[in-house]
Amino acid sequence: MNPTSVYPVICTSRLQEARDFYTTLLGFTTTFEADWYVSLVHPGPRPYELALLDHTHPTLPEAYRRPVQGLLLNFEVEDVDAEWERLVVRGGLKPELELRDEDFGQRHFIVADPDGVLIDVITPIEPKGEFAEQYVEQVDQQVG
Repeated sequence: MNPTSVYPVICTSRLQEARDFYTTLLGFTTTFEADWYVSLVHPGPRPYELALLDHTHPTLPEAYRRPVQGLLLNFEVEDVDAEWERLVVRGGLKPELELRDEDFGQRHFIVADPDGVLIDVITPIEPKGEFAEQYVEQVDQQVG
């Protein structure tokens, strides 16, 4: 397989609320919108795509027509403290996990979107102890 694009599609029971959450709070813009599907992109030098789909839509196999469960989206940012201030302190989002440092190399917090998708906002920090040894050296990969 040689994909030209890969992105998550979140099956939602709250399409407009989810669209507003991702556009207003997380900086995505709408690239396509129907009453059952919304395509979003986060602009920048490396744009990221995300889509929202009404969980009752007939394009889904019937056995899978239910809202998303158990999904965690990681958003790495330059300044997690500034995002905590913007989203939780000033923005009023309820933290599902308070802002904290993790020995495995993250300073982060978690909030949830309207359907309960967890949004983990992260700034990498220096890992401690045994965790530092568990990181694999990153090698540039060529797309071919």
